[in-house]
Amino acid sequence: MSDAVYKTVDIVGSSSESVEDAIEGAVAKASNTIKNINWFEVGEIRGHIEDGKVAHYQVAMKLGFRLD
Repeated sequence: MSDAVYKTVDIVGSSSESVEDAIEGAVAKASNTIKNINWFEVGEIRGHIEDGKVAHYQVAMKLGFRLD
């Protein structure tokens, strides 16, 4: 196994459907411009409530990617 160097970036994904959709959408969008994404780490989950129901999810996360 060769040595590698990684960098992290903070992003926030959002979805009106679920936490999983917020994560998956954010990773998919980030992968359009960031190469070699290897992992994510969720730091915060928050949301918006309307009429006593969850209306929107937000997930703050770090993405880790390998530098070339």
